[in-house]
Amino acid sequence: MKRCAFLSMASLEKFVCYDELLYAPLQRYDWHAETVDWRDNSIDWNQFDAVIIRSCWDYQNDPAQFLSVLATIERSSAKLANSLEVVRWNLSKIYLRDLKTKGIPIVPTEWSYGLDVAKLSLLFAHWQTPEIIIKPVISACADDTFRLTPTTLTQQAATLAILFQERDCMAQPFIPAIVTEGEYSLFFFGDEYSHTILKTPKFGDFRVQEEHGGQLQSVEPEALLLELSRAALAAIPEPTLYARVDWVRTDNGFALMELELIEPSLYFNMDAASAERFVQVFLRTR
Repeated sequence: MKRCAFLSMASLEKFVCYDELLYAPLQRYDWHAETVDWRDNSIDWNQFDAVIIRSCWDYQNDPAQFLSVLATIERSSAKLANSLEVVRWNLSKIYLRDLKTKGIPIVPTEWSYGLDVAKLSLLFAHWQTPEIIIKPVISACADDTFRLTPTTLTQQAATLAILFQERDCMAQPFIPAIVTEGEYSLFFFGDEYSHTILKTPKFGDFRVQEEHGGQLQSVEPEALLLELSRAALAAIPEPTLYARVDWVRTDNGFALMELELIEPSLYFNMDAASAERFVQVFLRTR
């Protein structure tokens, strides 16, 4: 029986994870899957035939170490998915600039090193928006993500300046559809479409993750969302085992929020056939 490691974090106690739904379908094809801590330096990666990056939802705290571990795995006999090259490209949200140059619509974004409150304050008028979002370019789980008005920006200026000092960060206009309609996530395994969910935040919040009270529902995507998602996937440097493409509706049409290629939840719980689809693509890439 072949062995597959799901790369995770030491404890998922505070998170919602559905990767265990892959265990049974993998078992049917003589694959034994187990979840391992990516920070465990005692692991001999050669004992695995494959390593799939899954719920490493703390990698943003030490991205250099995370990349080092992935490089060690790639040097082993195990096959890493998604690949180190893909992870390096996707690690920083600056990849959104690459996609924009290739014609993929993204949410308007300003990039900076550190945080200049005076410059940020100009963005409200520039984007004609009452609220903006500030976050690091390397982030996950909505960590260090702030929804700000001109007033709250001024009130929190000192704290934000310290938090973002010597960090690359990004600012975007807050898109109202996040709370009025939700965020669409389309899932692809290899180049095959699998399923779509709509994520909406709890009342009074803007974060759509379940850990923050977000709600999920299965939906059929508009044809345009499928078309845009395939265009985004075509811009990835290498083929991938899995991808999640997140969109929000704006006044100018759909805009890409993120192209998740490292550790996105794939919500196998929302589509009964999705785990089997994933496994079938995994087996073909072996």
